[in-house]
Amino acid sequence: MACSDMEKLSLDVDPYCDSDLSGCAAAMEKERESYLSPTENPSTISVSASIPPDQQGYDVEFDPPLESKYECPICLMGLRSAVQTPCGHRFCNSCIKKSIRDTGQKCPVDNEVLLEEQLFPDNFAKREILSLTVRCPNVGCSDKMELRQLEIHEQICPFANTVCEYCEMELIRDQLALHCDTDCLKAPVACTFSTFGCREKMPRNELAQHMQEFTQMHMRYMAEFLRSQSLSSCPVPSIAAHSSSDERGATARAPESCQCKPELMNLRETVLELEGRLVRQDQQIRELCIHNETQKNQVTELRRKLSSLEEATRELEAQQYQGVYVWRLENFSLHLRNQEAGQPIVLHSPPFYTGRPGYKLCLRLHLQTPNAPRCSNYISLFVHTMQGEFDSQLSWPLQGTIRLAVLDQVEGEHHVEVMETKPDLQAFQRPTVLRNPKGFGYVTFLHLQVLQQRGFVKDDVLLVRCEVTPRFDASLRREGVQPRGSEPSL
Repeated sequence: MACSDMEKLSLDVDPYCDSDLSGCAAAMEKERESYLSPTENPSTISVSASIPPDQQGYDVEFDPPLESKYECPICLMGLRSAVQTPCGHRFCNSCIKKSIRDTGQKCPVDNEVLLEEQLFPDNFAKREILSLTVRCPNVGCSDKMELRQLEIHEQICPFANTVCEYCEMELIRDQLALHCDTDCLKAPVACTFSTFGCREKMPRNELAQHMQEFTQMHMRYMAEFLRSQSLSSCPVPSIAAHSSSDERGATARAPESCQCKPELMNLRETVLELEGRLVRQDQQIRELCIHNETQKNQVTELRRKLSSLEEATRELEAQQYQGVYVWRLENFSLHLRNQEAGQPIVLHSPPFYTGRPGYKLCLRLHLQTPNAPRCSNYISLFVHTMQGEFDSQLSWPLQGTIRLAVLDQVEGEHHVEVMETKPDLQAFQRPTVLRNPKGFGYVTFLHLQVLQQRGFVKDDVLLVRCEVTPRFDASLRREGVQPRGSEPSL
């Protein structure tokens, strides 16, 4: 059967959409790319009333696990600002409104007609969800609290990520005080001679320069300090003592009034020696700081060049595949364990080209969770176009044949599907972003039970093969494996 008859592949509207899948599955895949972003930081969640209009559900770890009645059918996370439809289904406020705008005025669960003004807040569900127990998302913190208290906890959690207000370095809150007191080069510090009268403050990395530039001023402060110490230690003899007629008594008192002079002289010499040593050390520190800053800049530039070279190398490697790419998914058992625990797994392959010049593509693989609607415990496999070096030289949209396979590494009985591109879909138009958000492929490519029964996984490695043959003439259709028909309802 030709892929043009396979409605399940028409992912221009949604990479999960097929002729037998419900509207719920369609809305789920349209949202899947955003809520599974690897850059999402769970510590940024907010339980306050002022929620961004496009914010999805609560992506936190509930303990005990979240019941399905509190899970949004669209983003598969905890209901945020829960609303209910006239047909009795609950959604996140932003999720259902986005679904209505993007996929039409219908309920994603049962396809009943649904207008945005028909939604009404489910305050009972909101109160219950905010009272559920969650774990702190910060690594190292074992605290648990009600969801409504999580935002306040994030503001005081010693393991929460924070930023130094002086140098903008990222570190955990518990390390902030020590960092500012000892390490931060931009934190304000007092002059080393503050005890002698200097009141200047400056960033820590400017202290050595200050010590170098204001040596004479510091010497004056030191002299005034020693003079004040001399006056307080050796008071001037009183007039009565000088006017005494007792010559013997005057002779006896004279050495007592000056006995502190040798100690003061020794003290002055010691202080001057220490001050000179301090100035020399500050100069050395300043030179070391300058040297360190220079090396830091050089290392940064070398890392930038290395990153650029690595990216150029990956781009050149991607151009050598000539449209045939084998994707190695290592540590596959770990992904299976996470899938069994109910965690959705979404993986993207490195990019590859169909030739030189050629189209730049990548693969996207999902391990559907055991409770995923209509596609539970399936491998979903899709192809995405990407912005490439030769896009301006190519004809768009991409047309041709795509062969996807999970390779049997024991007996060679590979699981293969063949599909034809559909030029009218957005999935095959020239990408306007780094990776086209629209994909093309199979929601139910291979059941995990079949995966475990045969030799698809060997040495904890799964091999996925993709062969893309762009159509430049009518003779490129390959014989052999034929496209399968529409998938039955699961």
